[in-house]
Amino acid sequence: MTAEPTTERRYRVEGMDCAGCARKIDTAVRRIKGVDDVNVSVAGESMTVRHSGDPAVDDAIAKQVRKLGYRLSPVASGTREAAAPDACCAHGTGAEGNDGGKRATAQVQPTGLAPVVAGDVWWKQPRAQLAILCGLALGTAFGLARFFPGLDVYLFGGAMLIGLVPVARRAFAAATTGTPFSIEMLMTIAAVGAVIIGATEEAAVVVFLFLVGELLEGVAAGRARASIRGLSDLVPKTARRETPAGAIEEIDGSLLEVGDVIVVRPGDRIAADGEVLTGSSAVNEAPVTGESTPASKDPGDVVFAGTVNGNAVLRVKVTAAAENNTIARVIKLVEEAQEKRAPTERFIDRFSTYYTPLVVVLAALVATMPPLLGGEPWSEWMYKGLAILLIGCPCALVISTPAAIAAALSAGARRGLLMKGGAVLEEAGRLKAIAFDKTGTLTEGRPVVTDIVAFAGTAEEMLRLAAALEAGSSHPLALAVLERANADGVKPAAAEDSAAVGGKGVKGVVEGEEIFFGSPRAAASLAEPSDAQQALIATLNDQGKTVSVVVAGKRLLGAIAMRDEPREDAAIGLARLKEAGIRTLMLTGDNRRTAQAIGDALGIEVRAELMPEDKARIVAELKSDGLKIGKVGDGINDAPALATANIGIAMGGGTDVALETADAAILHGRVADIAAMIDLSKRAMANIWQNITMAIGLKLVFFVTTILGITGLWPAILADTGATVLVTANAMRLLAWKPRS
Repeated sequence: MTAEPTTERRYRVEGMDCAGCARKIDTAVRRIKGVDDVNVSVAGESMTVRHSGDPAVDDAIAKQVRKLGYRLSPVASGTREAAAPDACCAHGTGAEGNDGGKRATAQVQPTGLAPVVAGDVWWKQPRAQLAILCGLALGTAFGLARFFPGLDVYLFGGAMLIGLVPVARRAFAAATTGTPFSIEMLMTIAAVGAVIIGATEEAAVVVFLFLVGELLEGVAAGRARASIRGLSDLVPKTARRETPAGAIEEIDGSLLEVGDVIVVRPGDRIAADGEVLTGSSAVNEAPVTGESTPASKDPGDVVFAGTVNGNAVLRVKVTAAAENNTIARVIKLVEEAQEKRAPTERFIDRFSTYYTPLVVVLAALVATMPPLLGGEPWSEWMYKGLAILLIGCPCALVISTPAAIAAALSAGARRGLLMKGGAVLEEAGRLKAIAFDKTGTLTEGRPVVTDIVAFAGTAEEMLRLAAALEAGSSHPLALAVLERANADGVKPAAAEDSAAVGGKGVKGVVEGEEIFFGSPRAAASLAEPSDAQQALIATLNDQGKTVSVVVAGKRLLGAIAMRDEPREDAAIGLARLKEAGIRTLMLTGDNRRTAQAIGDALGIEVRAELMPEDKARIVAELKSDGLKIGKVGDGINDAPALATANIGIAMGGGTDVALETADAAILHGRVADIAAMIDLSKRAMANIWQNITMAIGLKLVFFVTTILGITGLWPAILADTGATVLVTANAMRLLAWKPRS
């Protein structure tokens, strides 16, 4: 039996401010016959629908979403329609699909990004215009009512209807598509009820405050989206491409292909990820990695799109198309992460599903029970019941968690800390142990020359001879020798008949003399080291260093020691984790002596000579002991352990793999960023609980004051819209978070 073919469509949905908006759209679209799956992203202002492919289904989707008051536009495959970050939606206009004014948009070629495009000023947006119109009508009603007091009911009623009619249309649209207890429905019931009991003036004020609250909510949500989409502006729109004939042409940056060569002038932003072909310059990578110190780039080095070239012209070979460059992947990762809800968010979402109907029941009881059972005045308690409806609106509570998570994910991404979803963000702050890989994680991932010890002659002469034999080799130890020679300004001598001696070293003729550079054991047959020299070599070996000796003829000239050294910030990063009460340990497949030497230098517990399955087993044992454990590695040979840990974090050379496999990634490979990620998680969770406390606390305060008759309808709406704005503003504070320097 063959499965029926399905089609996937992607849409841009303008006007979603919170999870409640997304839930209404999701519920409505799922009810359409032929729709198989729906995924709505508030952060990305997008919706992906998988359905049968029938054009009638496309039409039904558009009609259903626009009926709810949101603007919908299809996004072609490989493109995304860009929108102004602070654009307010039609949700509040009551017009189906009406843009309500000109709006700046742009089609971005296949970058996968949604860049920030300058749109109309805020007061030209449909929602803002509705709020302004309602406000002007309310002000006019107040003015005229002073001169025509007998007409105040009609004046305030007219002002109220200007704002309420669009809200009521959305309320009934939501009710007929599966969401009867929406904020719009509660607002409509409260406003109509207020008119019935003669509180028309207050009803008009409440509707106006509701529209203002929605407007502020939309602006705050737009700011959160803009914080991450603003990264796309870092990539220049044009690039200077070198033609086969050697000429330079300026083209659209989105048209660059893998293999193209671009020329980057001093001060220009680099238009694509690539590899330096010619030129040496300092590149400011802070926009991408957060690293404040410019990185020196020479031929063969990797550069990122969006970084700024410093003081010399670079020719760069493009290694990733626009849709796959570093910034594109970061934005895609964060937008996808914002769609993955944290456990706290899922709980609040489920809670609100039952909470809103309970509020309606409670409001009905407050309105009816005292008059029925105690003979209290109907008008007074109906008024209080309507106020309870407004107080109970769940908007502030629903947005309290996703707003904080979106802001935290964005703040982290802008500083090179990538987390795949709210669950990862929430879990990071609970870690009690972190296991690190050694090579490329705690260490630089490449050997460097640490010691040059001359037994005869000078260290410079010995380095010159060793570099002569290693010239042209790509072996990591050879590269370490050549790099040290270059750094010390030592020019290698010319070697003849160079050849590798399997498993022992390399030999050749330099300036008429046979030279050997290799292991001390292999060199012993050529020149026997003294006891003191053997002791020195043993000491270097005990420090986890690889020692090679230089022999000229029958003379032992000296030893060169190399080791994969710890990252510059490794000790500081581990110390910060210990300050936070987190246990740290190293899991490595390297030999015990080398691993222990690095571990002693960094002050970390060491488990060495491990196979990948051993690392996974140790992580599982720590979990069984009740520890929340994170595993940090390169995302390749550490894959089993990364998958076993509560959170797998990739850094260093495996970052590309990590973007697909791990739970989180450290873009610029600093050990201290692990502590920063945990700090961000704790701050985000603290922010979430602050938001929940504010949302519930305000409601409880106004509930009590309403029952006591102290506050009425318009203060009640402040308990909802005011709380919504407060929790959103509080969440936005996370955008300013910076890791400890």
